[in-house]
Amino acid sequence: MKIVYRYFIKKFMGPFVITFFFALVILLMQFLWLYVDDLVGKGLEIKLILELLLYASATMVAMAAPLAVLLASLMTFGSLGEHYELVALKSAGISIHRLMLPVALLALLIGVSAFFFTDKVSPKAWYKMKSLFYNIKDQKPALAIEEGTFYNEFDNYTIRVGKKHRDNETIEDIIIYDHSKYRGNITMTYATRGRMTVTPDGKYMLFLLQDGFFWDESSNGNNQSLPLTRARFKEQYKRFDLSSFNIKKDDNNFYRSNTKAMSIEELNGRMDSIKKDINGISDRAIEQFFATLYFFNNAIMKDTVSENNIAQINPCAGLKAVLQTRTEEERATIFRVAEQSARNMLNTIKYAYEEATYKNEDLWSHQIEWHRKFTSATACLLFFFIGASLGSIIRKGGIGIPLLITVIFFVTYFAISVLGEKVAKSSSFPVSAGMWLSSFILLPISIFLVYKASTDSVLFSLDLYRSWIEKIKKINIFTHKKQT
Repeated sequence: MKIVYRYFIKKFMGPFVITFFFALVILLMQFLWLYVDDLVGKGLEIKLILELLLYASATMVAMAAPLAVLLASLMTFGSLGEHYELVALKSAGISIHRLMLPVALLALLIGVSAFFFTDKVSPKAWYKMKSLFYNIKDQKPALAIEEGTFYNEFDNYTIRVGKKHRDNETIEDIIIYDHSKYRGNITMTYATRGRMTVTPDGKYMLFLLQDGFFWDESSNGNNQSLPLTRARFKEQYKRFDLSSFNIKKDDNNFYRSNTKAMSIEELNGRMDSIKKDINGISDRAIEQFFATLYFFNNAIMKDTVSENNIAQINPCAGLKAVLQTRTEEERATIFRVAEQSARNMLNTIKYAYEEATYKNEDLWSHQIEWHRKFTSATACLLFFFIGASLGSIIRKGGIGIPLLITVIFFVTYFAISVLGEKVAKSSSFPVSAGMWLSSFILLPISIFLVYKASTDSVLFSLDLYRSWIEKIKKINIFTHKKQT
């Protein structure tokens, strides 16, 4: 059996590794497609793009691992069934459960590894990816001054180049508008020709302007025009800072508080803090409620009822008796203070409700991420049993049919997971039930398919369904004749 087990594991590992990296590539392509507008035109280095893709791929392991397990198990057991290897082993007295055992343990190991990866590595990779992507997105487009266009990416400057030579340095018909005074186009530099170069350290862009003039029109504090200042020059240097075009890989603390950047230990600590905050909101609301009763217990009933029998009297009757002993002015004051106290109490309850609602939503988001780390790992094992059972039933190897079945099951699983997550965010449904909804649905399906595979079911036989249809037709015909 050890030889058979090693053979099965070897047959499974090849397709799994290939499909795993294939799934990562597909998910990365989706990532690039979504954010291509934020990456194009930034003049990014290949090293920086590869670093971003590395972080992004680390965050997609939780989705790629179950997909790879499903497709690899379908291909492996479908190929074994197609070449009658499963039939030969079953005829030797080895059940399908024993044949699935070594690969099932391997799938379990993959799920556990994916769990620890998503708990320890993926949060850090997600944080690094978001921080780097934010810094890239915040940068200005790469320096690309084209002919006949106005370039305004330099702060407070607009540049127009009439013609650029093939060396991309020699330029002609240059106009530079200086907007540093925030008064419009009152300062301009024009040159018939020049050179455009970048310093060796990449910090500055230098313009050597030749045969031009400087034009400046300013105004005093009373907005009265001063004489126009105009000067000619043979050569003039202009220097522009390029620091804003450089990518600064600074950490962005904004993403540290996101649930996707937290491990299970951090999520547990944060959830305990949120629960304490929710309890504190309830305690403060209760304190405010009893503080409002101070008006009744002291301001109104102080002279009539002692503290020992306040809880024993009828508040309405006691209040009516007290009001009858007060003057009209005192009663108006009492009603005005009571009205203000009631409004304060309503505002307090409303604020406590809104704060508790926000805290509960924050708690649910942490609980959702906590359960997600377990559900993605569990899906690896469930998908193995589904894939192995279907592969042994349909007995088709290759990539065509297994890929089609994989897409159907994975899309269904993903749709149910999204639905469960949305339901988990509502107060009427437990978070755990919503997040485990897809696993609850997959579990009976996997048990049913394993049972059908162990009994050599012809679940996908067309002849079986034709015979069922013929039986249904005969029943309908018999019923119709009996009625007539």
